[in-house]
Amino acid sequence: MEPIKKISNASKLLLMICVTLTIFTLSVIIAPENTKDTIETASELNNKKIGWGIKRNNNNEQPEIGEANKKLIEKYNGIAIGNPDIKNIYLTFDLGYEAGYTKNILKVLKEKNVSATFFITAHYLNTAPELVEQMINDGHIIGNHTVNHKSMPDLSDKEIKEELMTLNQTISEKYNYEMKYMRPPMGEFSERTLSIIENLGFKAVMWSFAYVDWEENNQPSKNDAISKIYSNLHNGEVMLLHGTSKTNSEIMGEIIDGVRERGYNFKSLDEFN
Repeated sequence: MEPIKKISNASKLLLMICVTLTIFTLSVIIAPENTKDTIETASELNNKKIGWGIKRNNNNEQPEIGEANKKLIEKYNGIAIGNPDIKNIYLTFDLGYEAGYTKNILKVLKEKNVSATFFITAHYLNTAPELVEQMINDGHIIGNHTVNHKSMPDLSDKEIKEELMTLNQTISEKYNYEMKYMRPPMGEFSERTLSIIENLGFKAVMWSFAYVDWEENNQPSKNDAISKIYSNLHNGEVMLLHGTSKTNSEIMGEIIDGVRERGYNFKSLDEFN
């Protein structure tokens, strides 16, 4: 009887293998069409460098930001421009270093009850920690502008993770604050980098208005800056200003009042629509 017992066990084992293979095969066949997207690694995605840019409409209509680029940003849960039917303005600042003007900007924002987002680098955190703390205490959003402000498509997957997560971890440990928005340095990105940004839990935030305000030794006049900002106001605007600008610091109160007089509302990125 012993040989019969062995054959029976072997048959059972063969049957189990067949059933398992059948179930696996069926699961592959009925898998959703987007299964490939869930297993595709970032390194397999297109790494062609894209430089964010806009074509202004000086009639208070939304600028042209490139439909393909906008769709790519939104595909990976990022932010480019808001609802064209709602008069919201999302005020953001980029800060790679402190030039002595942020304290006044924060003072005006508090007086005017405006919440903004400040995208900072590791250098800014290391040299102006008291201002970062004030931003948090005043209810502003701290965004991730990476550790070293390098063009992300030039970095490996590992290096991008280090650039984002090292700064995020330091902010978390120092202030018990979790970053959730990031802005690609120089506005340079690729599909690969957008995928990594999303996988790390961040929203990439671009902009629909910016002007040349970052050159410390070539600052625009107050009148020119005000005119440029007002003539380019538009619904759903993600406004990018630099906190290193003396002019921005001097006109901040007037700009906020003027934007509101024109019927726009300042909203934080947490209220993005």
